[in-house]
Amino acid sequence: MGTFTIIPAWIIQNVLGLTVAAALYIVKREEHPGSVLLEMVCFVFLYAAVYENFATLMGWYGYGRSLVMVFNVPLSVPVVEYLVVWATLRLASRMEMPTWSKPFVAGLAGMLFDFSLDPLALRQVAVTAEGAIGRWTWFPGPGDVTIYAEPVYNFSGWMLLCGYAAAYLLIGRWWHRRSGYRPLVGNLYPILGMLLALGTMVSPLSKFLLWLEPLLGKGSVGEWIMLGVHLAVPALLLALVWRGRMKGRLSWRDDWPLPVILAGVPVVHLAFTRAGAYWDVLWLVIASTALLGGMVIALFAGSARAPLPARRHAVPRQNLRGGVKKRTARG
Repeated sequence: MGTFTIIPAWIIQNVLGLTVAAALYIVKREEHPGSVLLEMVCFVFLYAAVYENFATLMGWYGYGRSLVMVFNVPLSVPVVEYLVVWATLRLASRMEMPTWSKPFVAGLAGMLFDFSLDPLALRQVAVTAEGAIGRWTWFPGPGDVTIYAEPVYNFSGWMLLCGYAAAYLLIGRWWHRRSGYRPLVGNLYPILGMLLALGTMVSPLSKFLLWLEPLLGKGSVGEWIMLGVHLAVPALLLALVWRGRMKGRLSWRDDWPLPVILAGVPVVHLAFTRAGAYWDVLWLVIASTALLGGMVIALFAGSARAPLPARRHAVPRQNLRGGVKKRTARG
C-alpha cells in the first residue's frame, strides 16, 4: 500500500511565502493597487518562472515538490522574488536618492535575501515514498567555482534578476505617471517591462555582469570579481548618493509587510537552519539576515527624522445662504 509524500519543512516555508504574498491583496497602501498586482502576475509568469524553468531545462538546478508548481518551479519561488523587489522599491520610495540608483538597492536586497535562503534550501532533503527529495539541488559543472556547493554566479544572478525587474518597473511607473495614470498604460507597462527584463536576463549583458565574458569565462576568477562588484557598488551608492537622507516616514503599523518580507522571512530561514543543525552555513545565514534586517531597521529608525507631510489647508465653510463664513481669530 502506498503512502503520501510529506515534506513538512519546506512545505511550511512555502506556505509562509504564499501567506505573505496573499497579504498584498489586503494591504491598501498602494495608490494604484491594480497595476501593482499586475506587476506581480507578470513578474511571476512572464519573467521569473519562465527563466527558472529555462534553468531547470538546461540542467543547472532542479526543484523538489511544493504545494503549487509552475511546471518545474514552485510557485512560491517567483512570488517571493517579486515580494523582495516590491518591498525594496517601497522602501526606496522614501529614500532621498536618484531613481537610477534604486535598482542597485533592489539587487543588493535580493542578493542578501538569497544568501539566507539558498544555503539552507540545498541542505533540506526529505526521505519520502519515492526516495530522497531535496527542496532544490544545484548541478555545478566540474569547472564551476562554488560557495558551499552552489555556483558563485548564482548569488550575482539575484542582483541581476531583481535589479532588471526593478529598473523596468520604475520606468513603467514613470510612464504610467506621465500618462496621467491612464488605465491602458497601467495595464501595459507590467507586461512590456517583464518581457524586456526577461530579454535582458538572457542577453550577453548578463554574461558580462556574471563572469566578465568575453574577457573571462564561466568558472573563472571573473565570478568572484563580479560578486565583489555587485556587493560593493550598491554599498557605495548608499554611502555616497543616499547618505541616510529620507523624504518620507515609515510606520511599523502601516508598513508592516516591508519588514516581514525583508527581515522576517530571513529570520525564518535562520530558524530552520538552526533547527536542521546546518552548522557549516549557519554563519552565512546569520550574516546575511543581520545585514538585511539591519538595513530595514535603520531605514525605519532614520525615517523618524524625515519631514512630516504638508497639512492640507482648511476649506472655508459656507453658511446657509451660500456665503463664505469667515473665521475670526481670538485675540
